[in-house]
Amino acid sequence: MEVKTCKRCGRLFNYIGGQRICPVCKEEIEKDFIKVRDYVREHPKTSLHQIAEDNDVTIEQINQWIREERLEFSKDSPVTLYCENCGAPIRTGRFCTKCKNTMANDLTDAFKKPEAPAPKKREPESDRMRFLKN
Repeated sequence: MEVKTCKRCGRLFNYIGGQRICPVCKEEIEKDFIKVRDYVREHPKTSLHQIAEDNDVTIEQINQWIREERLEFSKDSPVTLYCENCGAPIRTGRFCTKCKNTMANDLTDAFKKPEAPAPKKREPESDRMRFLKN
């Protein structure tokens, strides 16, 4: 384990992995997420700036939750998100369903073991007589 300084509050903490944020700040971020999630459910037609302002959270933090697919907006929401690959409108995450499936298939194909070549078929033997050598 390493000792790191929290990027958010500056406290020292035992760093295990992931974001370089102390456990106290992680807990505060999780509380903010729950507050924002509930706010979005109660006010589905609110803009991203209004959500951030009313909940005292940064727009960057909200965008991170959206990219992580933790927040999803309704069809009526003025928040517009687009697939980073094809530009199709989406409600959460970074990619549309079609692009996610394509990427998953490409990844599966990349790790697929090559198939063994099919055995060659023997040509039919001719009608002539054969002799064995001694």
